Amino acid sequence: MADPTYKVVEVVGTSEQSISKAIDTAITKASGSLRNLGWFEVVQMRGDINNGKVNRYQVTLKIGFTLE
Repeated sequence: MADPTYKVVEVVGTSEQSISKAIDTAITKASGSLRNLGWFEVVQMRGDINNGKVNRYQVTLKIGFTLE
């Protein structure tokens, strides 16, 4: 098999529960329309605050997938 070639997309996952859940949400959603997902890289983590508490986590990911 030849060395693989990857394409990279950037997505933002969100969750009211945790950063980990935001990552899982992004990957699950991406896997619904992209095939051959192989890796991800967290580019940025942030969230919003409401009434002095974390309201929502946001995680920007680069997701790589193998081109066919």
